Amino acid sequence: MAGAKIQIFEQFAELARTLGHAHRLELIEHVSQGERSVERLAQLTGLTVNNASQHLQQLRRAGIVTSRRDGKRVLYGLGDGPIMSLLSALRCYAERKSAEVREIVADYFEQLDKLEPVTREELINRLAESSVTLLDVRPGDEFALGHLPGALNLPLDELERRLAELPKDREIVAYCRGPYCVLSFEAVAALRAKGFKIRRLEDGFPEWVAAGLKVESAA
Repeated sequence: MAGAKIQIFEQFAELARTLGHAHRLELIEHVSQGERSVERLAQLTGLTVNNASQHLQQLRRAGIVTSRRDGKRVLYGLGDGPIMSLLSALRCYAERKSAEVREIVADYFEQLDKLEPVTREELINRLAESSVTLLDVRPGDEFALGHLPGALNLPLDELERRLAELPKDREIVAYCRGPYCVLSFEAVAALRAKGFKIRRLEDGFPEWVAAGLKVESAA
């Protein structure tokens, strides 16, 4: 009986080792936006294609990502199971126990946006009332793969020239890839400085999907 328990704990430890690399966690963040090629994932993370491929293979063996061939390309997607819940628990624990994490959050993220973010439940209610404009600040290819219903896509690098598309007479809620995605933090800071009434969603697109909520896509 004790041997069986140790075997289970060894599997837990193996999974923890798979997650125990910053590049793999970043790859999961990008894969959770939708299926991507290894070349695109390497570009997004600043890794070489070979390095990204090695990390993705380890994640695939653990079932955290899936892969399929599309012509000459290999596409990676998020695996089944409560992966986002696992990462959310890891984030919450780190914010509670790691002074360094709390310092980074305070020194960078909270400097860009000190206001309380909008919860998922609040956003659902506001969307039902049609009392908010939803802003997706991810790149266009990610938006096309999937986005929150009714969202307007203004990638961060296009905000300045597309300000006229945003309302100044109603609140805007911005979202992007997840809780630590800098895109929404920087968009909020930039638009608030321009006089827009804007807040940030507390998490991002992957968490919305993981909650089983409706999404739209270009297809």
